[in-house]
Amino acid sequence: MNYVFGPVPSRRLGQSLGVDTIPLKTCNWNCVYCQLGRTRPVTNERKAYFPVEDILAEVRQALESHQPGEIDWVTFVGSGEPTLHSGIGYLIREVKALTDLPVAVITNGSLLYLPEVREELRTADAVMPTLDAGNAALYRKINRPHPDITFERLVDGLVAFREVYRGHLWVEVMLVRGLNDTEPALREIAALLKRIHPDEVHVLMPTRPPVEPWVQPPDEEGLLRARAILGDAARVVPPISGTFDLRGDEDIVEAVLGIITRHPMRHEELVRTLRHWAPEQVTAALEELQESGKAQVVERYGVRFWSASPAFFPEEVST
Repeated sequence: MNYVFGPVPSRRLGQSLGVDTIPLKTCNWNCVYCQLGRTRPVTNERKAYFPVEDILAEVRQALESHQPGEIDWVTFVGSGEPTLHSGIGYLIREVKALTDLPVAVITNGSLLYLPEVREELRTADAVMPTLDAGNAALYRKINRPHPDITFERLVDGLVAFREVYRGHLWVEVMLVRGLNDTEPALREIAALLKRIHPDEVHVLMPTRPPVEPWVQPPDEEGLLRARAILGDAARVVPPISGTFDLRGDEDIVEAVLGIITRHPMRHEELVRTLRHWAPEQVTAALEELQESGKAQVVERYGVRFWSASPAFFPEEVST
């Protein structure tokens, strides 16, 4: 499939059927911790990157091919920022017409300052925007946004969306050691969260390969500090565990590409996911992926991750 993948195990959504509305990597941020590589170039253009009917056809096919209980959520989570697709509101409404499963949108929240985007996301059952910084300078350092996506617009959009949104608003805070896990940085984020009033605050750590080699997850002290400062609504979300469902693809190479394009995987995790294929098939497929240039192996934290080749991961240390 080109636009739908999984179900994949989600930190918060159980088995999540992913819907990808945009090409890799279409985003208006260039976060230092992004698992999909650098954004080149950073873009802020909203348009119909893929035909909505083609996306819906794949959603319908995936829903029909799974038994009740095998999918917990349908999640719009792109190879970048999913709200850059101008048809996301239509897609959410049509998916909800296809199924009783709840629909989530994982977004950086940068476009919520636009009234039309707030309206488009109102029908989702859960929206998970990002707030990694409490001031403009740190926002630029961590998220490296498009020039039009200012810190003020991000915060104003989150506040305005909370005023009209009645679903689950779960704000994500990705902690990076030495940047936003300090007491001053966390207190600034906490002050903004009081204005936004999210239902929950999800504290995340970069566990898949961050684009910048110098990015490190917080230590235990940093996590404890975050829980204490961000308030009762905050909870630390553990790393993903569970089963990646690749049954929708008969071709093992395409099945692997469909996952690692959106979710780079540890080598051991990928081999375990492919256990339904014969070992010699798995070995041949991984060799083909690397030799053909469709996939690459990225090393972070001394761990080998499989990722799609178009994703750019620099090896040199940069800030």
